[in-house]
Amino acid sequence: MVEDIQSAFSGYYLYIKFVHVFFVMIWSWSTAVAYGWFVKGAFLNWEKHPDDPEAIKRRNRAIEQFDRGVVLEHIAFPIIMVTGPLLWILSGWSLENPWLLLKLLIVVFIFVPLEIIDYHLSHFGGNKYKLRMRGESVRYERAIRQHWLFLRVTTPLIIVFVPLTIFLAIVKPSW
Repeated sequence: MVEDIQSAFSGYYLYIKFVHVFFVMIWSWSTAVAYGWFVKGAFLNWEKHPDDPEAIKRRNRAIEQFDRGVVLEHIAFPIIMVTGPLLWILSGWSLENPWLLLKLLIVVFIFVPLEIIDYHLSHFGGNKYKLRMRGESVRYERAIRQHWLFLRVTTPLIIVFVPLTIFLAIVKPSW
């Protein structure tokens, strides 16, 4: 099967790599501005003034819009998860290369679980707009607080591991 994939796609390696890198860029940066300038500010203001109706309204609007904006990220990730293994098969790199093993460990144990939770928080059971529209105020507030906790916990991981993964993919250090 690997040989069939290699023979079918070997002439398209650079095109597949372009698609992969392009969608990595979308995935890794699509929400950075929204989070850094709108969501974070709204939540920090709300934490300072938890009973202020305007702070609550701003927080709610920011996270609902964030849920909508993260769609680009969540379209990009499955494309990355298809093109990445395809590139691996086509490249001939093995897990004996420490840079590749480390990159794959980061993807499998950090990015995949992070994205599973993120999909839930933004689109499925934790979608704030849908909860508000259904009048589920208790679940709505819980979803907002869960999403804020998720963002606070994962932001340092993203700041460290996204650039590290890109570094590993480009430099391929020979440790």
